[in-house]
Amino acid sequence: MGGLIYWALVLAVWSIIGVSAVIAYHAAKLPPIDQLAVPKRPPNVAILASDGTLLVNRGETGGQEVPITELPTFLPKAFIAIEDRRFYSHFGIDPIGIGRALFRNVMQSNGAMQGGSTLTQQLAKNIFLTQERTAARKIQEAILALWLERNYSKNQILELYLNRVYFGSGAYGIEAAAQRYFGKSARQVTLAEAAMLGGLVQAPTRLAPNRNPEAAKARAELVLAAMVREGFVSQAKAGEAEAAPAVALSTQRGASGNYPADYVMDRIDELIGTVDTDLVVTTTLDPALQGFAEQALVAELDAKGAKYGVSQGAFVAMAPDGSIWALVGGRNYTESQYNRAVTAKRQPGSAFKPFVYLTALEKGLTPNTIREDGPLNVKGWKPENYSREYFGPVTLTNALALSLNTVAVRVGMEVGPRNVAATARRLGIYSKLDVNASLALGTSEVTPLEMVSAYGAFANGGYLVEPRIISEIRTRNGEVIFTRADPEPVQVIAPPILAMLNTMLRETLVSGTGKKAELPGWEAAGKTGTSQDFRDAWFIGYTGTLVAGVWLGNDDGSPTKRVTGGNLPVEIWSKFMKSALGPVKPVPLPASDDPVTNLLSGWKFPWDPATDSAPRPPGSIPQP
Repeated sequence: MGGLIYWALVLAVWSIIGVSAVIAYHAAKLPPIDQLAVPKRPPNVAILASDGTLLVNRGETGGQEVPITELPTFLPKAFIAIEDRRFYSHFGIDPIGIGRALFRNVMQSNGAMQGGSTLTQQLAKNIFLTQERTAARKIQEAILALWLERNYSKNQILELYLNRVYFGSGAYGIEAAAQRYFGKSARQVTLAEAAMLGGLVQAPTRLAPNRNPEAAKARAELVLAAMVREGFVSQAKAGEAEAAPAVALSTQRGASGNYPADYVMDRIDELIGTVDTDLVVTTTLDPALQGFAEQALVAELDAKGAKYGVSQGAFVAMAPDGSIWALVGGRNYTESQYNRAVTAKRQPGSAFKPFVYLTALEKGLTPNTIREDGPLNVKGWKPENYSREYFGPVTLTNALALSLNTVAVRVGMEVGPRNVAATARRLGIYSKLDVNASLALGTSEVTPLEMVSAYGAFANGGYLVEPRIISEIRTRNGEVIFTRADPEPVQVIAPPILAMLNTMLRETLVSGTGKKAELPGWEAAGKTGTSQDFRDAWFIGYTGTLVAGVWLGNDDGSPTKRVTGGNLPVEIWSKFMKSALGPVKPVPLPASDDPVTNLLSGWKFPWDPATDSAPRPPGSIPQP
């Protein structure tokens, strides 16, 4: 017996030495303890609509960091109950849990270990180590857990854990998970939702409630039972939660909100530079109008896209002052993140003609000026009308309303393509314009955002429109670091000339190519556009309170099956405008009492309209 005790003590000593050596070996592979620090959480950018509702979160985590004191008390307790019920009594490592895990895994020969990790160990793994499940990693995890417990309080560790753990679907942290699965802040989750979130971390992919609701529900019931066992909730409350289990969003909300979010992130880089802290960005976007725009565009493409051979579209709507209220960059953000509303440059076709006629009005022509609609030969180029027929002498108003190509080219050559290009640039068309005869027919490529912005001057009394989407940027703590200042107004169209142009563009909706876009009770104006071989179809229209534009086409530039600005784009625009303007009191378009006789009645441009540019408000940034 004495010998047995002796050798047992020797074995114990050498076991301690061996374990210590193993621990020391793996500890040596970690950074020096005095140099350890919890890595800073990647910043999140919360992008809000104009009414303060959350559109999307951007950043590596997918959500903001939330103090534990702002969470419902039962939410962190759900994690403690199911993951680490002795959290507040152990020192970072739970010997009982480890013993149980060793008993289950001691016979395995692959070196893997499962279970037994405390919340502190899980946090150490998440912020310092890889997800590799080996004995070596478990040892390092335990060492780092001891360091965390020595340097942070239990509540600090729990707060770090809740804001760093992965919940699947790209959501890191409790706020991101609550927004992703339930469309609400973690501050507002119910007991049933807390139980589902608490159970999710065991296997985020397998238990994701939007993918496997039955498994998520079963796991949530286990969490509720554990919470009752630990005395965190009453049996009655748990029963109520089980009777009305949490239901995850079937699809991610605000899918179209990702297009303006991309644009917002690009603008943030220009406005404040590198982001190194959580930000809250308030935008000009109207969530109702954003929904109307997405619904109108997607519904039309779903119903008629295949028939007409058109696969993509873009939509932009803004206030006459340039505040972007809706922006949809494509049919489905999940399938394509390319933002056609901001980035895609396509031929606007006849939607460019208002710049031609505006130049003509500034040169002294009037809506009643007569020009010949007939065959035309410009150095071998013979433009034709869409209908292949000619109407002879017509007024400029009728020529624009009927979108007669020969008259637009004649007028463009008469006033000079360079002057037409200068007019377009003055109104905010920053894309390169080819100065030639075909410019009048919209052969130079532009973006939908540029076109809608330029038309904004027609709706606001003739002032330059610089599109804007960001109203304010502040830190999570409320410090304001950027506020949009209203630019000094810059008049780019003389009021009497604008009145004439609006009269002409109004006729397009009354008797011309855009007559399907007529809005009962409203004075509305606009212009259709179709590029060569039906590759692009546009409609851009406006009232005194809202400017909106639609582009349809295919990303590869292939022709559609005869989609014109007067069919599908007009239908999309009309559906949107009727929804958007429903509760709004009609207002007239900018006009004068008698625009023809009052032409330039004492009014003078603050610049020479024949030059290539006009004054720009301080700090204005040309759009890409």
